[in-house]
Amino acid sequence: MKFVSETTIDLVIEALDQSDEALERADQAMADSQPALLDFLTQEAFDLLTEEEQDYLLLLGLTLYEASLKTNGELPELTSDALGDAEEANYARLEGSTGKNFHERVDVFFQDYPQEDLLAFVEDALSDEEEELVTSEGRETLFVTLKSVIDALHASC
Repeated sequence: MKFVSETTIDLVIEALDQSDEALERADQAMADSQPALLDFLTQEAFDLLTEEEQDYLLLLGLTLYEASLKTNGELPELTSDALGDAEEANYARLEGSTGKNFHERVDVFFQDYPQEDLLAFVEDALSDEEEELVTSEGRETLFVTLKSVIDALHASC
């Protein structure tokens, strides 16, 4: 997959912020072309997250998908296996992290990462300043889920 830049991410955010209709069209397009991705972002295991966190996860996942699509054109359809494998690997890596706070724990994911701007977007979106949207308990779950989306998208191209 081609590198997705911060500029592209910002353009996608701006486009999705235009209106509720723009967001709904993008959501429907992702549902049509990437059903496994939509299922992954809305899985029952996320019932432990707050409703706000679930909505935010879907919005961030949609942003990652749209930015990848804008950079690379049509993307191969992801499979639930590819997403699940990425998630399993990311949880294993997170468990091996010795950092004390969120940012220190996720630092291990940035070393030589091919989609650093996408990952930085996720980290920033889940920062402590977003506490009204993301609880400290949900932060790592959202990070691993979204990192897994990036990994699966990157591996698919």
